[in-house]
Amino acid sequence: MKLNRRDLLKAAGAAGALNVVWPLSAGLSPARAREAAEALGSTYDAAPFTLGVASGDPGPTSVVLWTRLAPEPFAEPGEQPLAEVVEVRWVVAEDRALRRVVARGTAPASATLGHSVHVPVHGLRPGREYWYAFTALGRTSRLGRTRTAPSGHVRSVRFASANCQNYPQGYYAALRGIARERLDFVIHLGDYIYEYGPEGGDVVRDNNGPMIYTLADYRKRHALYKGDPSLREAHAAHPWFLTWDDHEVANDYSGTGGGAPFLQRRAAAYQAWYEHLPHRDAGDSALPDPDIHRVRRWGDLLELAVLDLRQYRSAQNLPDGTILGAGQKAWLKRTVDRAPDSWHIWANSIMLSQLRGSPGGRYMFTDQWDGFLAERKEVLEHVRTSGLEDLVVLTGDWHSAFVDDIRPDYDNTESPVIGTEFTAHSVTSSAYDPGWNATNGPLMGRANPHLQYFEGNRYGYDVYEVTPERFTTHMRVIEDRRDPASPVSTLTTFHVDRGTAGAYEDPATRNSPAQYRRD
Repeated sequence: MKLNRRDLLKAAGAAGALNVVWPLSAGLSPARAREAAEALGSTYDAAPFTLGVASGDPGPTSVVLWTRLAPEPFAEPGEQPLAEVVEVRWVVAEDRALRRVVARGTAPASATLGHSVHVPVHGLRPGREYWYAFTALGRTSRLGRTRTAPSGHVRSVRFASANCQNYPQGYYAALRGIARERLDFVIHLGDYIYEYGPEGGDVVRDNNGPMIYTLADYRKRHALYKGDPSLREAHAAHPWFLTWDDHEVANDYSGTGGGAPFLQRRAAAYQAWYEHLPHRDAGDSALPDPDIHRVRRWGDLLELAVLDLRQYRSAQNLPDGTILGAGQKAWLKRTVDRAPDSWHIWANSIMLSQLRGSPGGRYMFTDQWDGFLAERKEVLEHVRTSGLEDLVVLTGDWHSAFVDDIRPDYDNTESPVIGTEFTAHSVTSSAYDPGWNATNGPLMGRANPHLQYFEGNRYGYDVYEVTPERFTTHMRVIEDRRDPASPVSTLTTFHVDRGTAGAYEDPATRNSPAQYRRD
């Protein structure tokens, strides 16, 4: 069996030979970088569509299609064997053979945006499955599948979330599982890439220095991550909704902090993110500051609010600090006030619920909403006073699974439960070790009366099944992130009943392993 990339990178780092195996080491030609990536298990689609295809932000009559022309995945646009602008044809059909065509056209792929293509397709029918492909330079891309949102009455929806997919720390077997699930859409909750180099235990910095900074750096990082075939497969299988967290730019960053060098770095990271994902910008221009918060509906069953918890935030632990920014906070309150009679889902990149480390302890990880206590209380109190029911918050970032009751005031056990937060396992990004989890799971449970469940020893994704009567979360886990074809199983299942705040574990899975369960 081929040595898995996590152990290979760890061994190379220990031997001082990381520059030989890390594809993004300084001085490697695009061809040598690709060879190194393929030695770590990466593959690429046929040129020029090496990075695959994707769709996103589905509405009842529209969806965004994406691809990027990159015959050499690790070459800059000016180094590619491409013209400054390349015309790309696209087609959408009702069948896999692309015979029953419903839309077609051309779009320019410009070197200015890395020869990426974002096509907002309109005039589609609600609640329908479609197939699509791109053609350029005499070649046709792989086939993609997408789906539009339904309108009117909807009896069920099935979707998944994923987060935290650190490439050096394992294969994307979780995304392979998502690709094979029967789903209507996927939500990615952030940390799509990581800005630092490979790690095995402690971080081993790459030869470009401790971080990446330039547009060229971020483009190459995205190209490396897209080399995992399971990621490309998951994009081609389902439409995605997208938000981001910190590692798309820099660890724990505040979007409004830093001087000109950081703002240049942020602009580079945001552009590379846009160039590599099926994002539909809501404003006049996607760059330099993509507008990613939005509300979408899945018929009368579900309202999805996608939050941006990085771009507008202030520093942490300020009396008047903000994680949302004034504009987004006002937008979220209006969304609550105008909410239809349906399930209300917030796509939330970092933990909303309070998390004290020990009983009576003051320590909280303040990069989360815990660093913005007044604003959290303000927003959740607004939810309570509005009378909004059936709120479910879906969260990433922690590399472990949590289930929490949402309360406007977490320090008051008499404060009412107004919703449930599900925090999902990571795709590959390392969690705390089993010893830490065994010790601290019970401590967190005693310190946080709203915490129902904690499990930190596994990796995977969540699948959600929603009907008018019930919201169900299945925690899917893989056996081994070192295996690209690792089997997937359901660790446990939680339910939320319509009209009743709070989640409960399914009796059939209540004996599954966990480091904490509320009795």
